[in-house]
Amino acid sequence: MKKLLNTLYVTTEGAFLRKDGETVAVEIDGTTRTRLPAHLLGQIVLFGETAMSPGLMVHAAETGLSVAWLTYSGKLAGRLEGPQTGNVLLRRAQHRATDDPAAALPVARAVVAAKVANQRALLRRHLRDYGDTPGATEVDAAQRRLADAARHALDAPNLDALRGMEGDAGNAYWAVFPFLIRNGDPAFAFTGRNRRPPRDAINAVLSFLYALAALDARAACETHGLDPQMGFLHRDRPGRHSLALDLMEEVRAPLCDRVTLSLVNRRQLKPGHFERQETGAVLLNDEGRKLVLTEWQARKRTELRHPWLDERIPLGLVLQIQAQLLARHLRGDVDVYPGWLWG
Repeated sequence: MKKLLNTLYVTTEGAFLRKDGETVAVEIDGTTRTRLPAHLLGQIVLFGETAMSPGLMVHAAETGLSVAWLTYSGKLAGRLEGPQTGNVLLRRAQHRATDDPAAALPVARAVVAAKVANQRALLRRHLRDYGDTPGATEVDAAQRRLADAARHALDAPNLDALRGMEGDAGNAYWAVFPFLIRNGDPAFAFTGRNRRPPRDAINAVLSFLYALAALDARAACETHGLDPQMGFLHRDRPGRHSLALDLMEEVRAPLCDRVTLSLVNRRQLKPGHFERQETGAVLLNDEGRKLVLTEWQARKRTELRHPWLDERIPLGLVLQIQAQLLARHLRGDVDVYPGWLWG
């Protein structure tokens, strides 16, 4: 199992990274601000106008250190990859399974059932802690619908029906999401999920965190020799990393949505942490991104019990473990792929 290695997020405009002995040095305006042991880094994520030296690029490619460049809004601009690794027999088994609807369906069912169950768990936590607040009746009705949806997903007759069930469950979840926002500031009003571009503060944070989760999911796929583009639930599309998107579905609510709600409800995020562009897009500014990243990393260090392994792990390791379990399933070591349930 891969250890929970650190991720270095670089958000300061003009920052430059270089290899300095056995460390990665971060320079800003010609001054070295910090040095980190290279062997302790599992991923480097750079935002906007940041750069790194050719020497560090070579080191990353040779050692498998993942490097990704994102726009300030969190959209993936590019990645640095070394030589192709992994077991060709595993990838062939994955390709055969994803190309066969009968083989793909059980994995996709597990993913959707876990995703919907984890969305329900978030609603139930709200009811437990804030059951006397406005909207409790609507939230309770939604969590009951999600309970039924998660159960029916396990019996979906085909992939198209399963995707329809996922969509219906998502509509029920997002319809009551505004009741989970206890910050009454109009700047954090939420009327529904929107993206490309996000048009309000809540969607700006959600889209930003989903982009980070997708990067972690892709890294998990590659760590365990899986092809991140060949998915079971998401349809094939040029440039889409469908398997990474499949895996991240299970952690959207407990990781991304939970971080968003925590930052907004604790009033850590303020209207001044966002900027509105002429296109109508609402994006986090530099200070806002740093605040969100700090909470993101803290949330990933939270320990919980993995129901299938029956041991406590950091939340940030869930994607790695799920990718490992999927690889074992494809190799025939595990009869079924066990979706991760947030308990």
